[in-house]
Amino acid sequence: MRLKLGKLIQALSPAQLIALYYFLAVTVALILLSLPAAHKQGADWTFIDALFTAVSSVSVTGLTVVDTADTFSTTGIFILAFVLQFGGIGIMTLGTFIWLIMGKRIGLKERKLIMVDQNQSQFSGIVNLMKQVLFLILWIEFFGGIILGTYFLTYYDSFQEAYLHGFFASVSATTNGGFDITGNSMVPFRHDYFVQFITMLLIIFGAIGFPVLVEVKDFLFSKHRRYPFTLFTKITTIMFGSLVVFGAIGIYALEASHSFAGKAWHDILFLSLFQSTATRSGGLATIDISQLSDPTLFFMCALMFIGASPSSVGGGIRTTTFALNLLALFHFARGNKAVKVFKRELHPADLMKSLVVTMMAILLVFGATLILTITEKHSLLELLFEVCSAFGTTGLSLGITADLSNVGKCVIMIVMFIGRIGILTFLYLIGRKEIEANYHYPKERVIIG
Repeated sequence: MRLKLGKLIQALSPAQLIALYYFLAVTVALILLSLPAAHKQGADWTFIDALFTAVSSVSVTGLTVVDTADTFSTTGIFILAFVLQFGGIGIMTLGTFIWLIMGKRIGLKERKLIMVDQNQSQFSGIVNLMKQVLFLILWIEFFGGIILGTYFLTYYDSFQEAYLHGFFASVSATTNGGFDITGNSMVPFRHDYFVQFITMLLIIFGAIGFPVLVEVKDFLFSKHRRYPFTLFTKITTIMFGSLVVFGAIGIYALEASHSFAGKAWHDILFLSLFQSTATRSGGLATIDISQLSDPTLFFMCALMFIGASPSSVGGGIRTTTFALNLLALFHFARGNKAVKVFKRELHPADLMKSLVVTMMAILLVFGATLILTITEKHSLLELLFEVCSAFGTTGLSLGITADLSNVGKCVIMIVMFIGRIGILTFLYLIGRKEIEANYHYPKERVIIG
């Protein structure tokens, strides 16, 4: 039996193994979160609630069918934080750390798994990257927890409660988990710009991409005046920053005469900026999202659909995919056959991947929304917002998650899972291994447009 199981695992592709590991992580999370010690006395907790919370926490989404503050005990909060850590940093990142502690040799197969999990395209330096990622994220969470916990002493009566909230807020923001233990997301800190600023920084650190963090760290400690940033870091940073700024401007423009009317300029600035940052994958909010106008909600759907950067804690089609689509559109409109940026020419295979990811994501979101319109009684915009939030592993909601039917919850869980492992991994999961063709047919043009 053990031999057959071993052969079966050996026959799985790296993408299938990654999906299996995340499925096992959901199972472990389900068991841990269902422990009696994890809940407050009298908390309402069903199997579907437990499964939904497990998938949401492993995929670091933050959509929930129960109130986290009312359901989980202090033990449960620490378990939830552990699961968020596991899902946010990535199974293979933590797995690499465990392998190194155990003295296990990290061979070709393990490196392939890391590549798939972190959307990397080469073996070179990948183990070292995982070590740096783990320590960077842990240090960011540690300092974030200390800063927020110390500051929360002005909010809570005891230092234990203050640092518990600071610790969980730091983990939830850095992993872009979207869970909160305030019972009302970031609304209690609606006018506290310091807490909002620190939280936005933590969300950005988690969503901008691990390779970017490593390169920035190397740049800060580099002795060379001109540090050679990679094309990935340049495109990612510019697109990520542009989406945050453009998102804030868009939210302000759409809400200026609605929920933002009559508010002070600094209040509007932080409301717009925080909500835009949260749509990257953060899932926290300083305002009741349901108060926003329909155009703003639809605009936020688009931001969540794009999501965070590759090799980060977030989901969506990812910022580089969106950037490559825009670049291809720009160059095609100008009559250029090659796509060039920063004195580099993009590989056709990457342009094809960006198109495939975008089209598959559109089909996934459309299909999931279509099913929900059949099984649920909520409006189309509410359902689309929920699906985009799940796909972007964002966690923002208009308050309909708990009211979904069991079928609806299963649909959202599937979308969250795909959003976490990524569209490419999902396609590799259901497809065959890449095969080099040893023959070609005659080429023929097809009328387009």
